[in-house]
Amino acid sequence: MRPPSFWNRPNSVLGLCLTPLSWIYGAATAWRLRTGTRLRVGVPVICVGNINMGGTGKTPTTIDLVMRLTAMGKRPFVVSRGYGGSMVGPVMVTPAHTADDVGDEPVLLSGFGPVCVSRDRAEGAEMAVAAGADVIVLDDGLQNPALAYDLTITVVDRHIGFGNGRVFPAGPLRESVKRGLSRTDIVMAIGTKGEIATGDVPLMTGVLKPLQTGMDWDGLHAYAFAGIGRPEKFFNTLRGLGVKVIETREFGDHQKIPEAMLKRLDADAWAKGAQLVT
Repeated sequence: MRPPSFWNRPNSVLGLCLTPLSWIYGAATAWRLRTGTRLRVGVPVICVGNINMGGTGKTPTTIDLVMRLTAMGKRPFVVSRGYGGSMVGPVMVTPAHTADDVGDEPVLLSGFGPVCVSRDRAEGAEMAVAAGADVIVLDDGLQNPALAYDLTITVVDRHIGFGNGRVFPAGPLRESVKRGLSRTDIVMAIGTKGEIATGDVPLMTGVLKPLQTGMDWDGLHAYAFAGIGRPEKFFNTLRGLGVKVIETREFGDHQKIPEAMLKRLDADAWAKGAQLVT
């Protein structure tokens, strides 16, 4: 889904009208957290999560963390729910799996280290440990009570912060900021603009930088499209590489793009003398 604009307006009438539904959503999240088992699996578990619904930079943070742990001589495994995939798991992601099987993010993450997809995070962590993991990186688990965490990193985009501060559907939050931060060890704020109030929780800042691919992007004419939480972040990344972004097309977060649409985008890019980039 695309985030509605009123999620960033604190005094929006629509946000105020939806607040009673937010109370129900927030209460359900709180009940789920209270009734969780918090299993320990014998190795450190690092949770990378967010309070916002999405688009904060959680996946790049997970990738960076996996790369750092690997460089330290560790063997990190990512455990993911596999949002958008059909497989319940637990299953280790292989090159044969597609986004329809395990979700798009696990396919991406598997290029940087082993990934286990499981709707039951505890079962996924146990499979990862049995396969040789000495560190578990839980992708998107702040509101999941299945495992005990040794370190919790909450990721937030500095540009949008916590939006209007309201819980879904009145705002972009999965739970109140206060409750989310109460279970957070470190806030990772990504971006160059915007202040984030974290109370007593330590704040770290970072910026997104593209990995080097060996391709010279400078001066490339591009027709860019993306189906992520905040597509404009991708478009700005291209511009920062010197790309001349001729046209952009935004899709919803995790949206499946039909082959016919891809062919149309390719034809449009060709007509504009641009390279299709996603």
